[in-house]
Amino acid sequence: MSVVLVVNSGSSSFKYQLIELDTEHVLASGLVERIGEENARIVHKVLFTAPGAAATDAEYSRELPIPDHTAGFRAMLTAFDEHGPSLTELAPVAVGHRVVHGGARFFEPTLVTPLVEINIDELSVLAPLHNPGALQGIRAAKAAFGDLPHVAVFDTAFHQTLPPAAYTYAIDRELAEAHRIRRYGFHGTSHKFVSEAAAAYVGRPNDELKQIVFHLGNGASVTAVDGGRSVETSMGLTPLEGLVMGTRSGDIDPAVLFHLARRAKLSIDDLDTLLNKRSGLLGLVGVSDMRDVEERVGRGEADAVLAFEVYLHRLRAYAGAYLAQLGGVDVISFTAGVGENSPTVRAGALATLGFAGVELDPGRNETRARGVRTISTDASPVTVLVVPTNEELEIARQTFEVVAAC
Repeated sequence: MSVVLVVNSGSSSFKYQLIELDTEHVLASGLVERIGEENARIVHKVLFTAPGAAATDAEYSRELPIPDHTAGFRAMLTAFDEHGPSLTELAPVAVGHRVVHGGARFFEPTLVTPLVEINIDELSVLAPLHNPGALQGIRAAKAAFGDLPHVAVFDTAFHQTLPPAAYTYAIDRELAEAHRIRRYGFHGTSHKFVSEAAAAYVGRPNDELKQIVFHLGNGASVTAVDGGRSVETSMGLTPLEGLVMGTRSGDIDPAVLFHLARRAKLSIDDLDTLLNKRSGLLGLVGVSDMRDVEERVGRGEADAVLAFEVYLHRLRAYAGAYLAQLGGVDVISFTAGVGENSPTVRAGALATLGFAGVELDPGRNETRARGVRTISTDASPVTVLVVPTNEELEIARQTFEVVAAC
């Protein structure tokens, strides 16, 4: 039996899943949050009591002081001991860690060594909100599971196949090289999982397909996948570039920042906060959740209608650009919270793509169902899918591959 513990760690919280890879069942999952506070909390959910057993959906929560990630992992181990499943009977073979930024150094899942930890730390300059927390989680997990191999899976790794013309910014070359400025792309674990799941669903080899994958959540990105390789993606040096998101602006004329600095006297930190936390849907309409935006659109609120149109306009712009880069497309997939659950967004994003062979079936698009499903017509030259993403499973798969190869 191949069991992997997957950890997704931030600066003040971490999520975990215990996954049995033979069946790809989630045995348990949990969240440790508000680390560093007196009222920190752990939520532990037992999904399967044992392999092959019925789902139990039992959830346990507790508030207690958790001063750091190491204490958080001790709380997690206590939850497993008290509520199951037993980590002795279902012993993990490895721990897989999500790391947001691997720069240009990491292009595949990597066994964590002291040198890898140093590199993740050095790359924090490119992801100051993400890599430090991931590193804290790795070190705490190694303290808790010192006898297990630990594997880092990088969000940027899938995009290391981008050609130079796609990842190079047209700024001073020496300055860019000195400060590692280039397009890296993010959500790579999701884009890889979804593009491979789509290929399996349509029954064609992945290396024969041209695909566009829309990962639409609070953070959003789109990737052009040619023969299983990422060849273009919307996020850049950071996750700020590209699509309109919940609180991020996406693409913007850089001169807007100069203008705001000079005229509105905004500092660099002010501008960072503006574009990352006060823009996107939140900046346009005052709410960041697409469900709230659509509800206001239904009431005819003008600012919500405009925000929704801006959101769709950007989706169509990228769809058209990636159609041109790929020279056509075989499969378009939607995933993540908005992509999987908003038929209005999907229909709006594809409304102008009939010229490219995209024929959406309105009934299929409106139908809610679990699993991968087709929402295009049977006659559509381009297959359009909804593909639920599963980044944790992808991390578990990649972690096991690394361990099995050792």
